[in-house]
Amino acid sequence: MVSKNTICLWYDRDALDAANFYAQTFPDSKVTAVHRAPGNYPAGQEGDVLTVEFTVAGIPCLGLNGGPQFKHSEAFSFQIATDDQAETDRLWDAIVSNGGQESACGWCKDKWGVSWQITPRALTAAYTDPDHA
Repeated sequence: MVSKNTICLWYDRDALDAANFYAQTFPDSKVTAVHRAPGNYPAGQEGDVLTVEFTVAGIPCLGLNGGPQFKHSEAFSFQIATDDQAETDRLWDAIVSNGGQESACGWCKDKWGVSWQITPRALTAAYTDPDHA
């Protein structure tokens, strides 16, 4: 069944590479379909990967190889809740060591420019607890 709400992420030409990386890195993630262009289009040619259907931590996504016109920004990020320091380190290191870059406060970017918040559940619980003592 097709999801009613799917996140569409614009890539230059690397949607399949990104989707495969996410599927290998994050639990409950997989590539579900690859669609090739039926003819030439402004950012590519017939037979090129046009769209990729995938999930990231259970969230349905569509990767679109639309060309270089649009870039990712911190205005959108995936927030991944981690259960312990080992999981936090594993995910952070996977993103950064694969050509990504570090930022502050649990944020990093993958090599395609998508922003990630790798956030320990304990941190979220601490700042959302109504008892600030």
